[in-house]
Amino acid sequence: MEMLQNADFWIGLMKIIWINIILSGDNAVVIALAARSLPEHQQRQAILFGSGAAVVLRIALTVVAAALLELSFLQIVGGILLLYIGAQLLSEDGDEGEGEVEKASMFAAIRTILVADIVMSLDNVIAVAAAAKGNMTLLILGLAISIPMVVFGSAIMIKLMARFPVIVTFGACLIGWVGGETIASDVALREFSADNPWLHYTAATVGALAVLAIGKFMQAKHTSNQTPDASA
Repeated sequence: MEMLQNADFWIGLMKIIWINIILSGDNAVVIALAARSLPEHQQRQAILFGSGAAVVLRIALTVVAAALLELSFLQIVGGILLLYIGAQLLSEDGDEGEGEVEKASMFAAIRTILVADIVMSLDNVIAVAAAAKGNMTLLILGLAISIPMVVFGSAIMIKLMARFPVIVTFGACLIGWVGGETIASDVALREFSADNPWLHYTAATVGALAVLAIGKFMQAKHTSNQTPDASA
């Protein structure tokens, strides 16, 4: 109870919540993109499970994030993974399945949310850990409070995507942008990036354009494969 009466505790808690609000915008986009093609009754489940599990992983990542970020080529692999996720989400046609297909789709959506969140949160959790100053109670409480914010933001994004489909394209490009940034931030490229500041934004731009091009190509290919079936 003494902890609750400590001003530093509340200041630290507000810092963690604020950091999460700022840094979770792209995560909310990923969650919305992954869940948008699910039946409406499964969207909320995917958002809740995906967000909750992502927070648990963030807590675990806090312990090892600093060490992982020092491993060469880890962020390059993670960035490439984000490019793949972005292109895949853009290429999805939004068909709704039934029965076991629905279950598989929901689990696939949750898996996508978790993988993307791990990659995108490695550097974010360091900022959160710094605000927590080693207080695990503060860390867990702050991240737990942020769950409803991410859930609310994802639910709004899904509705906006349904009304304005162009947001799906922008969202996928955002994932590509973060993927490019992640690649350029790798330890193996640290010295080159320091000597060439343009690399960061160039990699991010190329990542966004790559997701757009590959995603649209996969989307067109999927549509062309379905055309003979529709005419039969």
